[in-house]
Amino acid sequence: MHFDSLSDFWAMGGYAGYVWSAFGITFLSMWILWVVSVKRGKGILRDVKAKVDRQARIEAAKNLENTL
Repeated sequence: MHFDSLSDFWAMGGYAGYVWSAFGITFLSMWILWVVSVKRGKGILRDVKAKVDRQARIEAAKNLENTL
């Protein structure tokens, strides 16, 4: 589509409300998805680290039991 001026581009031939709201909803959805993914990823990494640390403490305690 060809636009004669920048204001015609922003007006989108009278469909600006639909076009720009679609862009806005899309980018908002993508941003929310990104934020949720990052938070869940950090939570998963924290849980895995806690499990690894717990397993290391269990192994260390087993080694101490065997020295008695």
